[in-house]
Amino acid sequence: MARPVEFEYNDVLTNAMEQFWREGFEASSVQKLLDVTGINRGTLYNSFGDKDTFFKACLDHYNKLVAKDLDASLNNADLAPWAAIERYFDLAVISVTNKQRGMGCLLVNSLCESINYNKDIQKIVRNSFVVVRKALLKRIKDAEKAGKLRKGVSADFAVEALMNLLYGLRVNSRDAKPAKQLAEIVKFTVDSLQ
Repeated sequence: MARPVEFEYNDVLTNAMEQFWREGFEASSVQKLLDVTGINRGTLYNSFGDKDTFFKACLDHYNKLVAKDLDASLNNADLAPWAAIERYFDLAVISVTNKQRGMGCLLVNSLCESINYNKDIQKIVRNSFVVVRKALLKRIKDAEKAGKLRKGVSADFAVEALMNLLYGLRVNSRDAKPAKQLAEIVKFTVDSLQ
């Protein structure tokens, strides 16, 4: 009788997620995924499905990390609106490890690559950004109600500026921009909206 396959599900997802994050969907061959996860081909297909399905599971795993950052910042009602926004950028980009910062963002990386593959994956990635955008918009509207949004700046414009900042920071972080420089860009942008 064959021995049941033993592996730690979250470890496999984390290792595969990091592979996709580093090299992208297209460059992450099934063999590379097997190498980084330590599972065999049969286990991959039986436990996670094909490469597209595995990638979707990795995106879901990544989105749980994003949700933790959102809960600790933008969704934290104890933080004032601008403090919550600054905290989000700190958690998401500035204070992460150099290794993680150097990989950029799985979502941004995937969005840049996603025109080449599966429409379902594009939808997952775009919906992930919708969640971040909604959380930012809520805090911007809170700032607006408190009279803390620069006069003449709409909440919609402010959130688009912040989303653009997020995308840009993620790309710049892949280009090895130092955390201090990224933090200065965040401060400048936030100050220009207050």
